[in-house]
This record gives sequence, C-alpha cells and structure tokens, in this order.
Amino acid sequence: MQGKKQYFSIGISVLVLLLLLIPTAAFARTSVPETHGRYRNVILFLGDGMGDSEITLARNYFVGANGRLNMDKLPYVGASTTYSVLENNPKQPDYVTDSAASGTGWATGTKTSNGRISTTAGTDKDLPTILELAQKAGYVTGDVTTAELTDATPAVLASHVSSRSCQGPADMKSCPQDKKSAGGPGSIAEQQIDHQVNVLLGGGKQRFDQKIDFGKYTGKTVLEAAQAQGYTVVTDANGLKKVNSQHVLGLFNQSNMTTEWTGTPAQPFPGSGPQTCQENNRPSNEPALADMTSKAIELLQRNSRKGFFLQVEGASIDKQDHAANPCAQIGETIAFDKAIKVGMDYARQHPDTLVIVTADHGHTSQIIEEPTSAKQPGVFSKLITKEGSTMYVSYATAPSGESQSHTGTQVRIAAMGPEAPRVMGVINQTDIFQIIKRALSIR
Repeated sequence: MQGKKQYFSIGISVLVLLLLLIPTAAFARTSVPETHGRYRNVILFLGDGMGDSEITLARNYFVGANGRLNMDKLPYVGASTTYSVLENNPKQPDYVTDSAASGTGWATGTKTSNGRISTTAGTDKDLPTILELAQKAGYVTGDVTTAELTDATPAVLASHVSSRSCQGPADMKSCPQDKKSAGGPGSIAEQQIDHQVNVLLGGGKQRFDQKIDFGKYTGKTVLEAAQAQGYTVVTDANGLKKVNSQHVLGLFNQSNMTTEWTGTPAQPFPGSGPQTCQENNRPSNEPALADMTSKAIELLQRNSRKGFFLQVEGASIDKQDHAANPCAQIGETIAFDKAIKVGMDYARQHPDTLVIVTADHGHTSQIIEEPTSAKQPGVFSKLITKEGSTMYVSYATAPSGESQSHTGTQVRIAAMGPEAPRVMGVINQTDIFQIIKRALSIR
C-alpha cells in the first residue's frame, strides 16, 4: 500500500511538472518561431482612424456579427494608447492626437505635438525614424498608402518638417525653415526621394509634379528628380505589375486614391438609407491596396540581402469617417483587411517576419439603436448588412456637413511572428518603435 502511495505521489508530481512546462514550450514555439534563412522582416499595417467601432462596423456588414476578418485572426492582441503632447509644454498630454503626431510616435519612439512630422515639440529638432535606422542597418524599405504619399502617416518615416502641410516644394508656407533654400531638408516629397526609400506606392502625384526651387535639381519637378536618382516611375496598375527595379515610385492618383466602395453619406434624422453599399468603385487603372502590398513585398524581398521594413497604410478609413460616409469607410476597412491577409500569408511562409496591425487613433462612427428623434445629436445611416440585418450608424462629433473628429480612445494592436507577444496588454504607441527595433536587431 505504501508503494502504491509513493508511485501515485511521483505520478502527480510528474503531471504537475508537465502542466507547468507544456504552456511554456507551446508559447515559445508559437510566439517566437525560429528564423529560417537570412531574412528578418517587419510589416507594419496602419489603419488610419480604425478604432474598434470601425473594425466592428466592417465585420458586421461584410462577414457577419459572428464572422471574423483577417485582422481578427492574429494570435496576439493588445491595446495601444494614442495621445500626443502639447507644443508649448511637451510634458503635458494632448489627449486627442492627429495622424502626424501619432505616426511620429511609432516612427521615432518619441511623442510630439499635433501637426509635426518626426520633429520635436517646441524645439523643432529632427528625430531619427525607424525607416532611417533600418536603412543604416542594411535593410531595404517600403512605404505604401492609399492616401497621398506625402500625407502624414507615410510622411513620418522619411521626412522631418514642422508641419504636415508642407507636402511639396510649393507647399512650404508653414515650414520656411525647412525649405532647401534656407538650409533645410525640403518638402516631404523631396525628402522621401532623397531618402532613397526602395518602394514608394500611393497617390499624390500633384506634389511630385511641383518644381524644385533650390539645389541640384532646381527647375525640375520632384518626379524628374526621382527619375534622375534612379527611380522607375509607374502610374497605373498595369505598370505596377510589370515593374522590377530596386527603386520604384508608384503614383496612381493626383490626390488620394479612389475608395473601393461608395454609398450615401449619413444625414440628419431620420438618416440616410436603408442602403446596401455599392462595391467595385475603384477604377481598374488604380491598383488595390492588397496588390500594392503584394508587389512591395515581392520587390523588397528580391532586392534585399538582409531583410526589409515595410509600412502599409489603409488611409481612407479615416477620411471617410471624417465625411460620415459609412459605405466608403467600410469598403476601405475591407480593402485594408485584404492587404493584411497578403502580409499574414507571407509571414506564414517566412516565419522570421513580424506582422503588426494597429491604428493611429480612434474615430467617430458608432453602431447604435434606431434613432427616434430629431433631437438626437449626430447624423445617421441605416445599412442592410450581408446577413440581411439592419445596422444603424451614427456620427456625432461635429455638426451635419462638417468634418467629424478623431477621438482619444486606445486602439487595437495585434501581431504575429517574432516579438509578437510584446503587443499584449496596454502599450504606448512609442513602444511600437522599440518592438520593431528589437525585431530587426537594430541597436
């Protein structure tokens, strides 16, 4: 009897030890997979204005309340705070950020004030960015967006100006000290080219058509300067498919790229609709965000000896939230989600790749009960989802006809691959900079 008790006790001890070890081993296997080959890559996906409400709207409409988007399938999930700081007192928070300040946070690891692009609040000093550090460490780099390439989110990686409005050589009124003629680095468009980012894809051709007024390329457009510096320029989807160069500049619209879906914007009580969204709004000569992402990865992998850093922005989630246009907003979220799938598929085949998906800030749209009174604040729309149910959407941070505003909420951050568990819990946007540095082994 004593022997049986002894064996039973030993068996229980072994079982407890196994239960303690198995989760640790499983965590080690799934959270930080072994790297294979010589590549080690990071793909950062930014949904501009994509708070939890925007994600839920898209999920409910497109795949159903019990469905899951691609971004919902990432294994490690946390939340990121989004505040900026005051220009005249950088130690004090500004609770509602814009895209320039939030982008500077993850791009440089430093908080700044709204409107600044990778420069310090108050003192206007340039801050080294993760893209610049990656380049110095031997990585190839890419920057993809559905906005103008010179818009705030893509701009934070490869430019330093005191105001996000300084997009082209003719747009420098707010940044006189940054003009090349004043000894500065020039406009955002000029700096992006001068930084020799390997792949630049998006809209905003109007900025690159502006003429440079000082220096080596005086009298030439930024586009001509890019070609002189070795860039292959493409302007449509067919050209993007065929291009195979070390440096590619893709400009697919004079301004922001066309939204994937369209519909009737929200209206005062009783609101617009009932409506189903009109899909297939993007013209065929403009590539989808998923196609730009796929091509960027292809080019970066082909031209890399060490690895790559790529940022991909779904920009017009935010822009259509400002416009209180739920169909266009949902369509941009779905297009962004399809691009995320491209990155996830690549990471599954290349387990030394870190994929991060997050947003720069929250926004206005809310799923609500049916509005019942003209006294109810906001504008509304009634959507008939693909499940056949009715979903009511409200926008109420600005009067009807005016631009809706950002919110100060925390936003989702999710990841897969090396260092992915570091996004869990509640982190700060500036922590993303450190996570990417660690993933790329940058000191």
